[in-house]
Amino acid sequence: MSSPGEYYLSLPPIIRAYGTACLAVTTVCSLQLLHPAYIALIYEDVFYRLQVWRLVTSFFFLGKFSINFGIRLLMIARYGVQLEQATFDRRTADFLWMMIFGGLTLLGLSAIPFLWNPFLGISLVFMLLYVWSREFPNAQINMYGLVTFKAFYLPWTMLALDVIFGSPILPDLLGIIAGHLYYFLTVLHPLSTGRTYLKTPRWVQKVVRRYRIGAPAQVNSRAAAQQPEQQPGTGTAFRGRSYRLSD
Repeated sequence: MSSPGEYYLSLPPIIRAYGTACLAVTTVCSLQLLHPAYIALIYEDVFYRLQVWRLVTSFFFLGKFSINFGIRLLMIARYGVQLEQATFDRRTADFLWMMIFGGLTLLGLSAIPFLWNPFLGISLVFMLLYVWSREFPNAQINMYGLVTFKAFYLPWTMLALDVIFGSPILPDLLGIIAGHLYYFLTVLHPLSTGRTYLKTPRWVQKVVRRYRIGAPAQVNSRAAAQQPEQQPGTGTAFRGRSYRLSD
């Protein structure tokens, strides 16, 4: 891209909106224009004071400006963008539903006292990272120019680094749980049983169509997205999914 503005406009719509919201909220809180306590997930305030916005705003705060904040923002820009543009190409409704399902799962997990976390933005970003690592398991990751490994191990490597540097690991663990639950219900379980229990609701599809979010879906876009990629003269590369053959 010739300019940052063109790069920003080239981003897929869901990730662009989420990344912008995270950057805006974190900036406002870092400049002390808004105290993070007013957007934190506090269930007592949600149910007894009807401050329902906390159920949403808690996903947009990634911590004050720091190296960790920059890393999380880069994770959104790289792994979230690749998911929406590649795995969910022309399936904007499915990607939006994945984000919504992840958010609902994290809210449910945080309702458990020993799993409660006031800010769920890092967990949602880690969920994106986990799903990306399962969709692109053989992608090569170079960590700080020191070691190279497959993308399948990236979430666990990031978790190990948080342990080493003394960062809280609960947000990462919640993201892994939410990401694995989504991947299990939409990929692993349907492949093993032939049944799909988690489907994109019609109301999500209607919202995407009504507001023309993303590119129009193709008739066979979902089937095409599940076909293994092939190149002339090469075998099929495993990308995190297996395929059932009919008898």
